[in-house]
This record gives sequence, structure tokens and C-alpha cells, in this order.
Amino acid sequence: MSDSKTAISIDNSGIDPQTNFSLNPTFAAVVDARMARRKFLKGSVGAAVAAFIGGNLAACSSSDDGEPTPVVPPVAGPELLGFAAVAASRTDGIVVPQGYTARAFLPWGTPLTGSYPAYLADASNSGADQEQQIGMHHDGMHFFPIDTRSGGDSSTEGLLVFNHEYIDNNLIHPNGIDTVPRIADEARKEIAAHGVSVAHIQQQADGSWALVNNSPFNRRITGATPMELAGPVRGSSKVVTKYSPDGSRTRGTLNNCGNGYTPWGTYLTCEENWAGYFANTDASQPREHSRYGVSGSNGRYFWETATPTADVYQRFNASTIAADASGDYRNEPNTFGWIVEIDPFNPDSVPQKRTALGRFGHEGVIFGKLEEGKPVVVYSGDDSTFEYIYKFVSSAPYYKNTAGGHLLNDGILYVARFNEDGSGDWLPLDITNADFIAKAAAAGVSFADQADILLNTRLAADVAGATKMDRPEWGAVHPETGEVYFTLTNNTRRTDTQTDAPNPRANNATGHIIRWNEREAQAATAFDWDIFLLAGDVGTETPGTELTLTADNHLASPDGLWFDKNGLLWIQTDMSGSQQGEGPYGNNQMLVADPVTRQIKRFLVGPTDCEVTGISATPDMKTLFVNIQHPGDRSEPGNFTSNWPDGGSSRPRSATVIVTKDDGGVIGS
Repeated sequence: MSDSKTAISIDNSGIDPQTNFSLNPTFAAVVDARMARRKFLKGSVGAAVAAFIGGNLAACSSSDDGEPTPVVPPVAGPELLGFAAVAASRTDGIVVPQGYTARAFLPWGTPLTGSYPAYLADASNSGADQEQQIGMHHDGMHFFPIDTRSGGDSSTEGLLVFNHEYIDNNLIHPNGIDTVPRIADEARKEIAAHGVSVAHIQQQADGSWALVNNSPFNRRITGATPMELAGPVRGSSKVVTKYSPDGSRTRGTLNNCGNGYTPWGTYLTCEENWAGYFANTDASQPREHSRYGVSGSNGRYFWETATPTADVYQRFNASTIAADASGDYRNEPNTFGWIVEIDPFNPDSVPQKRTALGRFGHEGVIFGKLEEGKPVVVYSGDDSTFEYIYKFVSSAPYYKNTAGGHLLNDGILYVARFNEDGSGDWLPLDITNADFIAKAAAAGVSFADQADILLNTRLAADVAGATKMDRPEWGAVHPETGEVYFTLTNNTRRTDTQTDAPNPRANNATGHIIRWNEREAQAATAFDWDIFLLAGDVGTETPGTELTLTADNHLASPDGLWFDKNGLLWIQTDMSGSQQGEGPYGNNQMLVADPVTRQIKRFLVGPTDCEVTGISATPDMKTLFVNIQHPGDRSEPGNFTSNWPDGGSSRPRSATVIVTKDDGGVIGS
């Protein structure tokens, strides 16, 4: 190590620090108050939760005693959930039920065409190479049939589009990352390993899948790709940078976690824990930085220090001291934290950051059930401790023949309040709403315009009175009933004084899943909610139901969530730290549930130290795509804790897994 370089410690947890210190009630406190009012807490916590869960998922009708009438979705067909559950394990490989086969596909470093540089096993590929290769740490994903735009549903050819959340500093280079200033080409490679891959794939005669080499659709979108700001924030003075003096553009998308897709055939990628990539060492940060956890010392990977210096790296320093006569990047963090729309069928299209959907740590994005002539409804969670759940309702109605990204540029963003009586309210974050402005004034907060509200979505939700949640992550909407399900992964900051009916455990390390029904319509401003699942070890009960977790389905830290077209709910886990490396749960896993009977079976277990995340399927439900992220994430250079998927002594690589049924049948049967 030369004298000019300094050893560094990189936080690779991917979790932003808690920044919500508002006095808004927690989800737990709200339910506790509700239970007290209904006198259910005279008995056990279990009895209280039983009463709460037993009859609270409501539509607009009521029973004779005034309680909401539960909406019951269709029962999954008898041919589904017919597989034998797999056991929890710590195998360094993919475990699926008997009668199924899993194959690794498109791992990190795969060239997108035959002419691009091949992956080098010692991780010595350059930054330019990585810009033409599959990125690192696969996450959210969607399969678009190749005939999507013509209304088709091909199950043998399409575009597989998937996210790359972050990079593993111990694996991306031959000797990892350990010094500053950073080498520019290393930083270039790391930026390129983020973002999104678009891969044209086709099923072969033998049933396997292959990348279509030299397809014009194959494409990388990275942390340096030019992008447009769309919606109310476009042109705001708070997104003006040296790169975009008129506040209309930015470069790149980062920490791409969950995803979604639009009814008009485009892909949505979510910028989650983006704040840690930036540094602002000023004595006082603007609220657009501080409320999101922008670092006061250095960016997560020290990109701002890269030498030789270049604008594409210096932009990660948002400090006043970094400004020069030609401009500055004090507003660069404000161009991140958005949902980004990508047209996978147009390689020349410019990704659009849809600012009307709010700025926070987006974990996922899902559309409510579509109705012709009605607004589109979009849900998203803010994956940070004690943050919120949001809903966007478009101003213009949805019509299949004219629908497009413009629907996401104008509308009202709401934040959820979960009331003590089992009802809920969507609170508008709207500059024209008198109640919201009055609440802001009472809190001593002012907003210049709607762009200011959206740039400070978390602050706006604070003053609106939203309910603090335990790390809201992915959501899923039942394809028939429109019920909305959300994972609350965990909250280890919950104390003994906060235990209550829906969160009866202090230090809530295992998480749960909530669900709700909108009243009358998806665009309604009121809803009714209950708990679908309390996660935990064998024997954990979800009171008021017949669900008691067994060796076939015990789980912790539910994260990814997806409804298939048959109405089965797929649940993916993201345990980390000691929970991942030891204890009763084995490696991270994927389970499948019948949302009516709450029958749950473990379907897949991933390799050592991975996260199981991202899921999609072909329209015929005979091919399932699942992403395996950061296998061997506790590895050190030359000392790998996993060798998946290549085996032997190889460097671990994130990859997609293709799961098929050996008899050619429907996945889940």
C-alpha cells in the first residue's frame, strides 16, 4: 500500500440509517389503541389478535353487528400446491421440490452479445467490459413476452428485464476494494455493475433457455446512463446541477431493488438505499439530504475520490466545498430516490424518472387492479425503519388504447394512516389540499410548491400524520380481488414498551405481512386492513387463523412478494447477519401461499449467504424466473463462503434461476 492511499472500511449492508424521528404513532401503537378500545386486551395477546384478524379484511359491506364483512378471494385450484415442501437447509446450491429442476442463468458478468468481453473468473474485467455485461446482485425482475406490444402472450421468447441492486466490494475486483483515493476504472466498473439489464431470451428445442446473441434489445442501463426527470419536479431549482442547468436530466439509476411493470408494457425500477452513495460534508445539510441519510463524511464506495478525477465521479460529492466556477452537484442527490420507467422494446429510449410517485427508498412498485375509464393506482413502500406506505392516483383515467407513461406524471400522492378501529385513510400530500397545508403550518414546515413536497416526501408524510411501519418492502395485488399485500420485513428497534397485539415480540426480527382492501374502488381514500402472517420459527401462530408455522414453512424476514396469475402468493426472504448464517431457518428461501386457506409451503432454498429476490414467469406458468442475489456475501478476497453457481473454488456470482416442472406442468402444481 503506497503512502498516498488510505485503508477504508466500506459499509456493504445496503441499509440506510433510520432518519424518521417524527412523533407519528407506530403501527404497533395504533393497533394497541384499537385493541384497548374494543376491550380485546382483557384476555391474552393471542385472543386480541384473533379477534382482530378474524373479521377485519373488509369490502364496503357490513355484517349485522356493524363489523366489516371479509372479502374472500377465489380458492386456488386443487391442482396447485401439490408439491412436497422442501426442508430448510444450508446447502450451497438451489433446492426445489422433487419433480422440479432449477438451472442457473445469466450470472453476473455474462456478455450481452457474443462480441462483448467474456467474464473473467478472477474478476479482472475492466469498467468498459462491465458496461456490456450483466450487472451484479440481481434483484427485481419481469418477463415481457416478445409479442407484448401486439397483445400476445408468448411463453417461449421475450425480454427478461432485471435490476442490479449494489456491488460486493470483496468480489467485484481481484483483490476487492480497500484504498482511497479510488482508481477511476474500478469506480467505473462499480457504477456499471448497478442498474438494469435487458436480455432477449428464447426457449430452445430441448426446453432450455438461451440469450439471443446480437439482439438489438439486449441493453444495459447503469449508474451513468443519461435519464430524464419527468413530472412535477422537472425544472425545479432543487434539481439543477452542473450536468443539467435546466433541471431536466440526470445520470444513472442506483440501488435498484424492487420493480414493477406497467399495463402499457414498460418496466419500472425502484431506487432504494441510494442516499449512501453521496457525501455532503457541509456543517448543515438541506432537508432533501438529511431526512434521507446522505452521508456527512463519504459515499458508500468513495466514488467521489476517484482519480484521475472526472465529472462522472465528482458528482457524488454534494458538498458546497466541491462546487467550482463551472457549476456544482449540491443537488445531485435530489435526482435520485425515484421510480424509473424504462421501455425495454425501444433500445434508443431515454429512461424517465417519474417524480410524481414520490422520492424515498422505493422497495417495489405495483399497480392496483385496472378499470377502463378509471385512474391508475400505484403502491410503493419506503424500505427503512419506521417509514411509510404510499399510493399514487393518476389525474387522467386509464384507457387501454391510449395508456402510457404520461399517466404517471400527474396525480395525487397519498400516504397511509392505519387507524385503531381497523380502518385506514390515505392522506394526500398535495400543495392544493387545505388540510395538508394546515398540518404543515402547525408543524412549522412550509413547502414552496408540489415539487418541493415530492422532493421531501418523507417530511411531507411526517406532517400529514402517516403511520410508521416496520420496513415496508414489496407489495402484491391479488389478480382477481384487488387485495393489496405488503411485507414488513423486520424492526429490531422495537422495544419492550412497544409490544402489542400485531407485534407481540420485542426486537421484531422476523417480520410479518399485512393486507388491505380499498373501500369501493382502488382510488378510494379509505381502506380496511388486517394481518395475513406473523413470521417466525416452528410453532409461531397467526392468531385467529389455523396457521401455525411448521418445519415445512417457518420463515423470517419476508421481503419479495408476488401473485401469480393463478392467485398464489409467493414469499421470498431476506435474512441477514446472524439470522442468515445460523439459527433454525437455514438459507434464504421462497415459499408459496394460498391466500384464502393460508396453506404455505417452502418451494425453494437458495445457496449460502444469498438473498432470494425477484420473481416472474412466462404467461403459461411453466417457466419460473427467480433471482439469487449476493451468494457468498460474507466472502473475503480469496476466501469465498459460496462457490455458486460455477462450483469448485470459483468466485460466487449473482444469477437468475430458471425453474421448470419435469413433466412440463404448471409451476406450483
